Amino acid sequence: MDFLPPPTIPPLLEKLRTFMEAHVFPAEPLMHDDSVSLSKAIRPIQAAAREEELWMPQIAKDDGGMGLSLLEHAIVSEVLGESPLGHYALNCQAPDAGNMEILIEYGTDAQKERFLAPLLRGETRSCFAMTEPERPGSNPVWLKSHASIDSDEWVLNAHKWFTTGADGADFVIVMVLTDPGGKLHERASMFIVPMDTEGLTLVRNIPVMGDAGREWASHGELRFDGCRIPEGNLLGERGGGFYVAQARLGPGRIHHCMRWIGVCERALRMMCQRAATREVAPNDLLGNRQTIQNWIAESRAEIDAARLLVLRAAWKIQTFGASSSRADISAIKFFVAGIMQRVLDRSIQTHGALGITDDTVLSTFYRHERGARIYDGPDEVHKGVVARSILQDYGLKRAKR
Repeated sequence: MDFLPPPTIPPLLEKLRTFMEAHVFPAEPLMHDDSVSLSKAIRPIQAAAREEELWMPQIAKDDGGMGLSLLEHAIVSEVLGESPLGHYALNCQAPDAGNMEILIEYGTDAQKERFLAPLLRGETRSCFAMTEPERPGSNPVWLKSHASIDSDEWVLNAHKWFTTGADGADFVIVMVLTDPGGKLHERASMFIVPMDTEGLTLVRNIPVMGDAGREWASHGELRFDGCRIPEGNLLGERGGGFYVAQARLGPGRIHHCMRWIGVCERALRMMCQRAATREVAPNDLLGNRQTIQNWIAESRAEIDAARLLVLRAAWKIQTFGASSSRADISAIKFFVAGIMQRVLDRSIQTHGALGITDDTVLSTFYRHERGARIYDGPDEVHKGVVARSILQDYGLKRAKR
């Protein structure tokens, strides 16, 4: 693997950093202003991004994006990840980015015109509902929610939660059982459901560490009670929901991990600034303490190691495909999430009481990113994937249950 980025990337990163300093970082206080609509507040920043041709790096040029490869987008995601608003500014945020990709790949012409086109223009938002309160989120083939066909309509009954960005979304892509007696990975299907559909209720924004969030920074609980949608709202093939989900989640973990590295870089930078300026005694700065120096050195080494691991995984996916890179994807998922938690904790500790307030971005990162070790599969599941992949080379056969 060649570790040098393509020649077009360094100037793009410099342009992005300038954009972040000018437009994104100054807007972060709005996240804590309940009188401000986050969706409206971000629009001028998005307009600036479009003006500077920094719009949807993950989407092909034919669809209005920048057309970056998976590896290139991974590098860009690190810079955007330095702010909770970074990806929203360029319209490449989860869950919209993943929904765009599967609509482009699996959507019909009618679905693309109604749902995809406004999403690509940044005029609407969407959400993705798979996890259920009654079932473990780490097992996407074991669902309780279901849908049945009635004449030319599908009738959905489902209970979903941790549907990120449901508050204010225009539609939801939901995964439910349609063939409960079928093969294990062919029982579920995906549907596009407008949020104003009768029978669909946003029950609440779930408080996460005391913060219920607002709009796209929220995690909604949804109920689908006899929701009727046209037969044409089936996304992809009947029974193909699991495979669509896998196509969505694999590359998405690359984006997540590089965003987390951006979080780490911001946290480390803040830790160093604090250590170099905070007096702990007359003529004595915090950075002179060996403990702080150890934290800085350990963080630097861990972040750099994490970045190389993620870039290698992105390169393998791009070169050999996601299916042959499954263990690599799982490895970066738990490895980078753990490093992010440690770096954030060190930075907060270095800031003292200031670190747990909303006067810095650290507490926002800490609340929202602790879930990184849980969502998209908990650490323990991904460690199992990696270990089984290794043990297969030693002849170990998986136990039958």
